[in-house]
Amino acid sequence: MKPSPDEVEICGRWEFANGRAIKDAACQRIELLTAQYLKSVGTDESGWDVLYRDPTDSRYWELTYPQSQMHGGGPPRLAVLGVAEALKKYPVIR
Repeated sequence: MKPSPDEVEICGRWEFANGRAIKDAACQRIELLTAQYLKSVGTDESGWDVLYRDPTDSRYWELTYPQSQMHGGGPPRLAVLGVAEALKKYPVIR
């Protein structure tokens, strides 16, 4: 379940069947990682983007919803963020 050391991005996708969005395995993995493994350290000003820290290697992971044209921002994306980027976007990291 943990991200591998060379992994830098996990992009979820939705399939549509009978008018409903069905989460793919990447969406489900993102949900598990953010709920059970990664540690939340802050949100951006909008409250939509969330910064997490990997307790094993201390990398920052950012949860975003890049398909803003879709309901709820669309499927999630979890991507590594460098320390400088993290501090710039999330100035109050708890």
